[in-house]
Amino acid sequence: MPSQTTEHAAGGEGWRVDRRGLDLLKRAFDLSAAVVGLLLFSPLLGVIAVLIKRDSPGPVFYRGRRAGRGGREFDIFKFRTMYETAESYAGAPITAQGDSRVTPLGRILRYTKLNELPQLWNVLKGEMSLVGPRPEDPQIAAGWQPELRAEILSVRPGITSPASIQYRREEQLLAAAPVDLPADGRESSAVKPPPPLKTYLENIVPDKLRLDQLYVRHRSFWLDIDTLMWTSVLLLPRLGSTTPREGWLLLGPLSRFMRRYLNWFIIDTLVSFVAVAAAGIFYRTFGPLHVGELHAALVALAFALIFGLTASLLGIHRIHWSKASPEDAFILIPVAMTATLIALAANRSWSGNPTMPPGMVMLSGFLAMLGFTAARYRWRLVRSFARRLFKIDVSAINARERVLIIGAGEAGQFVAYLLNQRRTENALAIIGFVDDDLYMQGSSWRGLNVVGSRQDIAQLVEKHDVGVIVFAIHNIDPQEREEILEICAATPARIVHVPDIGAMLGEIVHGGGGEEAVVSEQ
Repeated sequence: MPSQTTEHAAGGEGWRVDRRGLDLLKRAFDLSAAVVGLLLFSPLLGVIAVLIKRDSPGPVFYRGRRAGRGGREFDIFKFRTMYETAESYAGAPITAQGDSRVTPLGRILRYTKLNELPQLWNVLKGEMSLVGPRPEDPQIAAGWQPELRAEILSVRPGITSPASIQYRREEQLLAAAPVDLPADGRESSAVKPPPPLKTYLENIVPDKLRLDQLYVRHRSFWLDIDTLMWTSVLLLPRLGSTTPREGWLLLGPLSRFMRRYLNWFIIDTLVSFVAVAAAGIFYRTFGPLHVGELHAALVALAFALIFGLTASLLGIHRIHWSKASPEDAFILIPVAMTATLIALAANRSWSGNPTMPPGMVMLSGFLAMLGFTAARYRWRLVRSFARRLFKIDVSAINARERVLIIGAGEAGQFVAYLLNQRRTENALAIIGFVDDDLYMQGSSWRGLNVVGSRQDIAQLVEKHDVGVIVFAIHNIDPQEREEILEICAATPARIVHVPDIGAMLGEIVHGGGGEEAVVSEQ
């Protein structure tokens, strides 16, 4: 995989991400797996080689040029599955089911994918990876759009991939068709491509490239393990006809488990240990506590297990906590209460006597709930704490621009939400809202304060070195609007107008008749 530092942005070079750690881990795994695989499968490789020599005259291996990482071409190794004749080399670069060039043994090798085993040597040499976009013929790859080609070829091609799993029966989709070529065996622009190649280029390649793009952008070690698992499972006779949904290919069972369950289970276990220890320290201040460190550790582990199972049943792990709203925190309360009640019952039934004071179990549950919440909102809590207690806007430390939002209504809050997203929070610092509504003065919306009224705009711009004023107020008469705009225009800040979000949504909801809602921006 590429070691260069890159960025992710929709519509741009979004595939570029700095993943040098993943590159090293992936390469180490590839090397280990290739060595073990070649040693483990060496008897099978030998048997297949003998069978190929007996099946038809010609070499054991096929070597074909492929476009590799960075566009560098390399020779891919496969077991030979075609007759060693001029027609085999003159035909189309893709193969359909029933192709007369394929030997009887070759059909078996292709169906079982055993012809791909020699590519472990390509993996060992560093030309390929176990998982990655399948390497394409250089002539076909040259026809891709430049940005698409650069993206897909930014990683090592693989023996398997989500796209190759989705199209593992590609030869059946192509169907057999005669290969019509000129007498000299060379293609020309005057000759139409043969039906299998046309089907491949028009119907299969676009979707495979789309899946390869998704793999490049979302690749991870666990995605690779999931892909290898899917490849192995779908080679089984009874499961080979099934096709996993695209979502399960790109975020498989192991990836889901690691992201949604195991990571949080480890964090919640640590939080539970701290909660039980803190409750134990509190109880010891009032007298001796005969629980034992080992028993307390087991209680903490059991509480984490109970909490994890309860959370799974109530769907808490489906919440993307880095994007969660404050309201999502309330779901932690019934989960923690349920886990605490189960822990109390288990504690009471242990050998007929409570092993821990019931109050200590309840205090541990309460502290654990606070810890679970803090763990899920950790950065936002730290930033809010620093901003409110120390009057420090953490996001403004590295900001290139300071922003003042005129209007704390729907449009202003929507702008604040967008600007506070992870992609812009390190580039922009929101000073706060400006609103003339007396009831809003001194209040806070989405963690941002209403810092003044229209009379304070010039002072705020000068004090905070505001570079951008976002005008997002609409429920005022035109004269007031012009007055506020004149105040803004008198400052050195750049003015950005935001459409009336509320009116636009109202048109969508109440417009009726399928008419398009049009919002004019002044």
